[in-house]
Amino acid sequence: MSDATGRNRLGEEQSPYLRQHADNPVHWQPWDEAALETAREEDKPIFLSVGYSACHWCHVMAEESFEDEAVARVLNESFVPVKVDREERPDLDRIYQTICQLVSGGGGWPLSVWLTPEGKPFYVGTYFPKEERRDRGNVPGFLDLCESFANAWETDREEIENRAEQWTDALKDQLEETPDEVGEAPGTEVLGEVTKAALRGADREYGGFGSGGPKFPQPGRIEALLRSYVHSGEEEPLDVAMEALDAMAGGGMYDHVGGGFHRYATDRQWTVPHFEKMLYDNAEIPRVYLAAHRLTGREAYADVARETFDFVARELRHPDGGFYSTLDAQSDGEEGTFYVWTPEEVRETLDDETRADVFCDYYGVTADGNFENGTTVLTVSAPIDEVAEERGLTTEEAVDHLDAARETLFEARESRTRPPRDEKVLAGWNGLMVSSLAQGSLVLGDEYAELAADALGFVREHLWDSDEKRLSRRFKDGDVKGDGYLEDYAFLARGAFDLYQATGDVDHLAFAVDLSRALVESFYDESAGTLYFTPADGETLVTRPQELQDQSTPSSVGVAASLLLDLDSFAPDADFASVAGSVLDTHADRIRGRPLEHVSLALASEKRARGGSEIVVSADALPDSFREALATRYVPGSVLSVRPPTDDELAPWLDVLDLTEAPPVWKGREMRDGEPTVYACEGRACSPPAHSVDEALSWFGGKRDLDVEPSEVELDESELEFGDE
Repeated sequence: MSDATGRNRLGEEQSPYLRQHADNPVHWQPWDEAALETAREEDKPIFLSVGYSACHWCHVMAEESFEDEAVARVLNESFVPVKVDREERPDLDRIYQTICQLVSGGGGWPLSVWLTPEGKPFYVGTYFPKEERRDRGNVPGFLDLCESFANAWETDREEIENRAEQWTDALKDQLEETPDEVGEAPGTEVLGEVTKAALRGADREYGGFGSGGPKFPQPGRIEALLRSYVHSGEEEPLDVAMEALDAMAGGGMYDHVGGGFHRYATDRQWTVPHFEKMLYDNAEIPRVYLAAHRLTGREAYADVARETFDFVARELRHPDGGFYSTLDAQSDGEEGTFYVWTPEEVRETLDDETRADVFCDYYGVTADGNFENGTTVLTVSAPIDEVAEERGLTTEEAVDHLDAARETLFEARESRTRPPRDEKVLAGWNGLMVSSLAQGSLVLGDEYAELAADALGFVREHLWDSDEKRLSRRFKDGDVKGDGYLEDYAFLARGAFDLYQATGDVDHLAFAVDLSRALVESFYDESAGTLYFTPADGETLVTRPQELQDQSTPSSVGVAASLLLDLDSFAPDADFASVAGSVLDTHADRIRGRPLEHVSLALASEKRARGGSEIVVSADALPDSFREALATRYVPGSVLSVRPPTDDELAPWLDVLDLTEAPPVWKGREMRDGEPTVYACEGRACSPPAHSVDEALSWFGGKRDLDVEPSEVELDESELEFGDE
């Protein structure tokens, strides 16, 4: 054993998750050439453990097994033990999660994988207790597994290697291979197929999707349902979308005191969450609340988005503008203690009997509680008008009490031990947040565009090499690590493009185009007709994965395809639409066969078939009246493009974009009659020039039902057993 691998090396890493294990007696290695070479030279299998800093069951397995001397002895003597932060290496996580799902039907974190020295998997699972647990379905003990595989490596090597070869072949077939015969991507009908599948899986009693727990937010499905309502006029998709939004906002997954969303609910009723807060959830979920607000006019949806953005700005923002990755579920080793309450704590803190009564009635705070040790996870448990009537108050008085109580309890909560924060700044996750804030700024105010611009500037400064046109994955305390993956390029480019739409700043547009050109150069394989998750010149792994399905984040292939379709009109020399079309055609059968698992790809395919739509504004800046009109209109899949009033003023923009003439999206669309002018365009045909948003959008009327006014709907105020999904 080399000096490097004969000790625990995680103290040399910047990842908070890896550093959490730096004091384990296990001789943990990062995934690097030193560890892999040692495995090959010493002919030892690798034990790979994948997790992240906020993962509850990762903490449990660490306490039970990785801090245990007997376990450490077996791992150190018979294996090369490797720890991976799935947020830093999503490629490794994608590969080995896939084999876990293929052979066991599930996945999650911690992910536990036994590999040959070449990285080929031969056994996989998630959380294992140290000793066998018969009360949990005869779950094998981790120590027994390690001892068994150490022995089998010496006595039954051929069987292990045969399994590893079979599993690796299955991985390549699942993740890397593309069809020999390419079909034609679905047309506009695919939105209906996604909708039907989502409606079949909807929980009409408790909201969301699935007949039991856990319940996940599924923003992609909700977006598809909202789009379906707009295009079809059928009420059921809107009803199901709103039921899911209301359930999430009213349940324990939402932090009613501090804003923002926890990872998911553990039960069907949305009562008890897994308490970690992830940046990507708090980016993706507000987008659909904003869309629903624009569609229905319900202010409560705008409030949820605003409070979530404010939480992110307050608790996940780097002082220089980027956004951190996660907040842990635990404080002082106990899950959820930062967020839960007892009636006594509420009454003592508020020191106002009526106010405490209203708060406890509304949020279901009882002596028995709904969580551990008699504590309560706050959930909306009764309509506010019923609470008011019960307490002899007007509804307005009850609302005032609630607002004051939340403010007081928030201040009191600040004195509690805070959950640890993972202060990695990831390019892709920041891109999701930039995109969401940019969209939010059109509805909620310019301050959110400023937050988005600060974050985008931070990532550009620290993670983007403008000379080499390469993006890095992670920034932490001045340390930059890892090549960017497809999700980093696609999500960040989407964020830059959305920020251009919100601000009219051509620099953001130029950055989106630069990132997209680099994306095609590094990730598009013309012969395979697909976008891979890892760059062409990246590390060679047992397979080169694609990310086609939407999971905790949207499919990076789907996001990239949709973005390339949007940008094609701005960069006519780049052939972006051809690349997107090739990718969508390649995966046509997957999209048709399982549209709900491929929502992002399905929506991109629907956009391609329907024809891109743009709202082009020719003006010095987006007028306030236009902004106000757009804030109350939901025009799904459209691009908002602000350009200078005249072609002479457009010339400097063309220089920034390295174009010799106006691209199709701007050509012939100057300001008319000396007033800001708007054009509604679809398939490169445009409405006559108009001086109001409503007038321009009415041109869509005969082409599709986009002109949906806010509906008259009132707000009712009223299978992972082990491991974190």
